[in-house]
Parts: sequence; C-alpha cells; structure tokens
Amino acid sequence: MKLKDLFPLAEDGETDITGMTADSRAVKPGDLFAALNGTVTDGRKYVPQAIEAGAAAILSDGGIEKVPLPHVIADEPRLALALAAKRFFSAQPETVVAITGTNGKSSTVDFLRQIWSRAGLGAASMGTLGAIGPGGKIDVGHTTPDPVTIHQTLRELTRQGVTHCAMEASSHGLEQYRLDGVDLAAVAFLNFTQDHLDYHATMEAYLAAKLRLFSGLGHSGMPAIVNADSDHREVFEAAAKDAGLNIVSFGWRGEDLWIDEIMPRQTGQVLNLFWRDVEQKPLELPLIGEFQALNALAAAAIALALGLPFEAVADGLTHLQPVKGRLELVGKTPAGAGVFVDYAHTPDGLDVLLRAVRPHTAGQLKVIFGCGGDRDAKKRPMMGEIATRQADDVIVTDDNPRTEDAAAIRKAILAAAPGAREIGDRETAIRTVVAELKKGDTLVIAGKGHETGQIVGKTVIPFSDQDTALAALAGANA
Repeated sequence: MKLKDLFPLAEDGETDITGMTADSRAVKPGDLFAALNGTVTDGRKYVPQAIEAGAAAILSDGGIEKVPLPHVIADEPRLALALAAKRFFSAQPETVVAITGTNGKSSTVDFLRQIWSRAGLGAASMGTLGAIGPGGKIDVGHTTPDPVTIHQTLRELTRQGVTHCAMEASSHGLEQYRLDGVDLAAVAFLNFTQDHLDYHATMEAYLAAKLRLFSGLGHSGMPAIVNADSDHREVFEAAAKDAGLNIVSFGWRGEDLWIDEIMPRQTGQVLNLFWRDVEQKPLELPLIGEFQALNALAAAAIALALGLPFEAVADGLTHLQPVKGRLELVGKTPAGAGVFVDYAHTPDGLDVLLRAVRPHTAGQLKVIFGCGGDRDAKKRPMMGEIATRQADDVIVTDDNPRTEDAAAIRKAILAAAPGAREIGDRETAIRTVVAELKKGDTLVIAGKGHETGQIVGKTVIPFSDQDTALAALAGANA
C-alpha cells in the first residue's frame, strides 16, 4: 500500500508500505515505524534502530532531526496510526461493540460472544483474555491492544466468518486513541470505581478517559447501553445524549431491561426479568453471584438493543459458561466446600465479589488476596478494610509484587485489616486454607484470575491459582 493511502497528506506519498508497528524490535523491511512518546519510553529514540531494521517510513509528532526516510508528522500520531491501521487492514466484522467499565468487561464481552454464538451468529470477543473466535484464541497482549494489533485481529476474525465482535475498551486504550479506527455499532458502560491512578493520576482524568467512548467514539443514533445501578449513570447518560446516542439502561433500576427478583441456587440463580415493560418467563442462569447476573444482563441488553429477539437472548443466558478466572469454580473438597478463582483486584471489585458469594455460603467465607506492586498504592488499605468487613477469614498474600518489597505491600493491606492472617507465599496460602475448609465454607482466591504468572522484580514466574488450588484439592481428596 502507498504511504499516501495511509496518510493522505503525507509527502513522498508513493513510498510502498508493507506493514506497520510501534515496536522498533518488530520492524521488518518495508514497515512504517510509529515513533510514539509513551509513559515508559519515548519511541523517537528508537528511530535509528527502526531504520537499521529496514523501516520504509516514520510516523511521529516531530522533534526528530535528519530522518533519511519519508517522515509523517502528526499532531496526534496515535490517532493517525489508528486511522492508518484501519486503512491498511481494511476489514472489520459488520457489528462491533465496545464496552467500558472498571470491572466486569471481560465477563461481559465473553457472555455477549456466547449469546451471539448460541443464536447462530459468527461471534468473537476481544480483551484481557485475548481474542476468542471460531478459530480459537488469539493473544492480543493487552485489554485494549495497540491499533495495529486491533485491526490485524479484526481482519483475521472477519476472515474466520465473524460478523459480531464484542471488545473491551480500557481507559488507557480510549485515551490513547486505540479504538478510533473501529466502526462501532454500539457502546456500553458498566461501572466506575477507583483503579489505574498510577496512570491517570486523578479520578477526574480516569473518568474523562472512560467517557470518551460515548462522547468521542459514539455517533448519532447508536445504542448506548448504561448500567442504571451505577453511581455514574447520569454522567454517562448525559454524554450519550450530547452525542445523540440512544440510551438503553439495564439493572435493578433499568428502564429497558431490569431485574425484578434474583433467587440464589447452589450452582446458579433464577432471574425474573422485564424487557421494555413486558415480564418474561423466569430463567435459570448457571452462574453464581449477583455481579455475574449483572454482567450477563449487560450482555443481554446489548444483544437486545442490536435486534436479537428476547427468546434467543434468554436461551443464550441459560447456557452461559463461566469465564476463565471470573468467579470460576475450581472444585470442591470432600465436604463440599467450594473453591473459586476471581480476577477482582480493585476495592469495588473485591467488595462486589465477596457480597456476591455470601448468599451461596452456609459456613465461613474465606478470601485470599494481595495487591500488585508498582500500581495504585492507595487501594491497598481500602481492600484490606473491605476484605475484613465482608469475609469471615482473610489471608493476605502476594500478588505480582513487581519491583516493590512484597512485605511492605502486605503491611499496607494489613494495617486496615485487623484479624487478617499474613501468608506471603501464594502457593502456601492456597494450600493452607484449602486444607482448613469445612462443610459449608467457601474460599475465594482473588486478584489473578486467568493469569499464569507471578511477577517478581521484572521476572515472570509461572504460577496459576487454578492449578495450585486443584493440586491442593487433590491432596484434600486423597
């Protein structure tokens, strides 16, 4: 493809471009190298390395002297890259939905993929768990990957016959224009609570990034699905109205799709729902936890807003499978005590998780969790307080300490968690508590979810909460 086809105002527009990347280590001959200024490093420093690797052109915001290649200078190079990636890969599923929120995005996009697939549509999801489509899983690296990866993946999913794709929209991705080249059919908001303050610095900046999905990427007439139970419902609905979007609300207080009653069961829950003032037949959701019901309801609201009949949506809901690391039942002890793994790693996420599990627990509710290093330190005592308030037995352990002192992280949590136990080694913590479980107890191992590594320093050590819990259960069942 010609450089002018990717960047219409580019000089030397006849240059052939055979690929593009923002990673200088991945540059191949003929590629465009996007020299982006990031939070960790400045991509402009790697222009010589990209040229040596055979780059055919450079994209930047300027400030680079004597570039011996065609050099596209843009005020917002990230935005320019997103639009160029759209032109380069030139294929997307017909219906793409973007979902934002502090918690629940991974579950919601996966549930939506399952509902669409059950209804016979070619469906996929993309986010923290990778891109999942008819051809299996594609690793995309981040919750909202870079625009080159996004459009390369969308083209591959289209090749696989995908017509409907649900994507997670992270605050980082929204602020960095990663989704700007995606043709969206609907946008959705789940919730907003404290997270990512290591990146955004303030809650106001974090909120502004989330709102951009509605105010910047929505277009007139598009459905905007909003969680009516969120404290930030009004601000998102105002953004939707300003952008001319059609609001579809869901939840206990939803005006389009709402819950009238939830009846917990040992392995699921029965939902009584209304869709636009029409009471529907009770349906059994094969998942536990109120927040799981709300994530499923969000997926249902999106599918309904885009025209799928309620009968097909209800059928999909009754056949949902748990999402990896999202209130995932790993197994039970001989006495029947359940062991669950969940990704909750924020104060609100942990609070919602523990409150959701309580109705399904006849005995003690136990939780193992920690907090990540080199991340928002303010949430550590908050999570300690929440854990001791909501659970009967709290065990504070390590969770990706990275370059921080793991003991100092635990100390910050324990300062607000009177009565909590400290077991630094995560494997020891899991094995210890599994061995202690009694009939009626529930153990929730929170924080890592689907992750398969423990980050200590700059090294990723293989570790899985699921595998460790299964080994402990095998010992308990021996």
